[in-house]
Amino acid sequence: MQKMITILGPTASGKTPLAAALALQIGGEIISADSRQVYRRMDIGTGKDLADYTITNNREPITNNREPIIVPYHLIDIVEPGTKYNLFQYQQDFYDAYRQIVERGNTPILCGGTGLYIEAVLKGYQLSPVPQNPELRQRLEGKSLEELTELLRTLKAQNGSVMHNTTDVDSCQRAIRAIEIEEYNLHTPTPKRELPPVDSLIIGVDIDREERRQKITRRLKQRLENGMVEEVRGLLDEGIPAEDLIYYGLEYKFVTEYITGQLSYEEMFKRLEIAIHQFAKRQMTWFRGMERRGFTIHWIDAMLPMDEKVGEILRLFAP
Repeated sequence: MQKMITILGPTASGKTPLAAALALQIGGEIISADSRQVYRRMDIGTGKDLADYTITNNREPITNNREPIIVPYHLIDIVEPGTKYNLFQYQQDFYDAYRQIVERGNTPILCGGTGLYIEAVLKGYQLSPVPQNPELRQRLEGKSLEELTELLRTLKAQNGSVMHNTTDVDSCQRAIRAIEIEEYNLHTPTPKRELPPVDSLIIGVDIDREERRQKITRRLKQRLENGMVEEVRGLLDEGIPAEDLIYYGLEYKFVTEYITGQLSYEEMFKRLEIAIHQFAKRQMTWFRGMERRGFTIHWIDAMLPMDEKVGEILRLFAP
């Protein structure tokens, strides 16, 4: 398979602008590795920042006198809100996009911060689809998150799987789905889908912790000013259940709780800010874990000028 470039990093590290600038240089196409940007009309809260994919030839800000170029991107806006998109679906969608890009003679650039998605396609995880189990869900209804977490630990131990995905227990809904998967795998052994690992140069965008914290807080304020509450209210008005939005975590969880009267605006902002900082820390923990699991990540300083960052990647990517 043709070699790919992967750009990963924590939230607010500037991954997407770097991927777009690189794609413009090498004729690349970007495959998103973000578990929430797959959802349509969930734009501000997921930080799609689609303007990042629109740049000029010399990467200067767009003006009326310059013709913008839109860098091709994939796996953004592909499913409806309220659905439960999962890793199994992502793997298949990734390989479809990857194959099409390679057939066009372009370079795939995998870009995102969802470490599990990135690792699954780079390593070629073997996964099986797991259907919902209404009887199990009814049995688990009403249990606390702590009880569900303990049950999940027990099942994972029985299956010999590792409790390393902390997003499994971000909410009761997520924990129940994780239990459902482990329960299914315990009692229903099935042939697993085999997808090959992908050879990729892996670039990590390394941002100073204090700088990251400042950017996260600044960006959160901007997103709220730009209509994030109205975005979530619009999704609720469409008839998407509040519990489905809470399932998506972070912005959608806390803003939904604010809209439904469970939190004041100040509580929502403070708790969401803390949650995003914690999320960024978990992302970095995952990426460091990838290094321990045998991946080589070439870290690039996020604060370098764009030309220098692109130049360093091109140097590393050269045959």
